[in-house]
Amino acid sequence: MTKLIIQIPCYNEEATLGVTLSELPRDIPGIDRVEWLIVNDGSVDRTVEVAQACGVDHIVSFDHNQGLAKVFMAGIDASLKAGADIIVNTDADNQYCAADIPKLIEPILNGTAEMVVGERPITEIEHFSPAKKVLQRLGSWVVRIASNTKIPDAPSGFRAYSRNAAMQLNVFNEYTYTLETIIQAGQKGMAIASVPIRTNGYLRPSRLVKSIPAYIQRSIFTILRIFMTYRPLRFFSIAGSIPFTLGILLCIRWLILFEPDRARTPSLILAAILILIGFQLWMFGLVADVMSANRKLLEDVQLRLRRSAYEKPNSETRQVRTDGTVRSNQKASTEVSS
Repeated sequence: MTKLIIQIPCYNEEATLGVTLSELPRDIPGIDRVEWLIVNDGSVDRTVEVAQACGVDHIVSFDHNQGLAKVFMAGIDASLKAGADIIVNTDADNQYCAADIPKLIEPILNGTAEMVVGERPITEIEHFSPAKKVLQRLGSWVVRIASNTKIPDAPSGFRAYSRNAAMQLNVFNEYTYTLETIIQAGQKGMAIASVPIRTNGYLRPSRLVKSIPAYIQRSIFTILRIFMTYRPLRFFSIAGSIPFTLGILLCIRWLILFEPDRARTPSLILAAILILIGFQLWMFGLVADVMSANRKLLEDVQLRLRRSAYEKPNSETRQVRTDGTVRSNQKASTEVSS
């Protein structure tokens, strides 16, 4: 039996969650069972009540707001424990067209991909500002370089994961999971695909984009941190080449303008400092590259532990029991408190 779980991160989504859930499918060709899961990120409104009224199968709850990245991973964990073969992630603001879910999971069903990212028509989305559209392209370009993939819309949150791919995910960034998971998948050699999807009308402002300057700042920091984590040798090589090259140019200038009666010592000292900084950054890159090998070994160990812990249940219906309580809501329903 092939089970698909659609997970939705939620933070005060009372106004839009009902609309989003009303469009989610319960029957999909090639899937035997479709279940819904929401991750309540410390909502203070009626998000949970709306979810229960709409027949959500699993509810994962946090007492306080944890942020999108942690909520995403909590949903992945709960979906794996519930026996999901495929996990689809979508947003509670109904941004993505739920009718495209069959198209999204098709590459996983036919075995050509383990992770699929929905490609939005960015240029046609009216409520995206020009600055945000540019950043979307920039972020996707950096991710393509760091991951060796060809995903055109890396920040898209409408995506599908196979069970095997979901078990290998780790998110260290606290801001968002979208860019990092693609880079991880590329580094691990997973087959990644992209399919064009449709978007729905604008219902509410983005929770991640509170202001364009803040979005730019956090996006740049996120991209740099991800690039530093997963491509340390390349990152520090580029960073070290800049001062090293400037130092060499200053040395050449010093030699060209050299006069016996004018030593030009300050220029030579600055050149030496820049060259030294360049060498130090290169050394940082080598050390970080060696450390990344240890991270890969730890990820292999973690994958083995997850495969053992998330062994598929034998029975068709299974309640997922964790540190929280288990609540029945028409079908096997899970509520995890933290």
